[in-house]
Amino acid sequence: MRVVEIFHEPIELYKILKFESMVTSGGEAKAVIAEGLVLVNSNVETKKRKKIVSGDIIEVGQDKIRILLK
Repeated sequence: MRVVEIFHEPIELYKILKFESMVTSGGEAKAVIAEGLVLVNSNVETKKRKKIVSGDIIEVGQDKIRILLK
């Protein structure tokens, strides 16, 4: 699991997926979220603009990250 440090919270889920290269674009991020392919804290998340905060764990396929506030 990778650790990703953010400088402010909350940050929207689709932005994290895009900025951390878990997907190739914002459009793809929104699509995989809508399809139920993203887990936040082990729960399927379908809200594109879900607010992510320090301590959250995001999973897309085999890619897994933990968010920490810097």
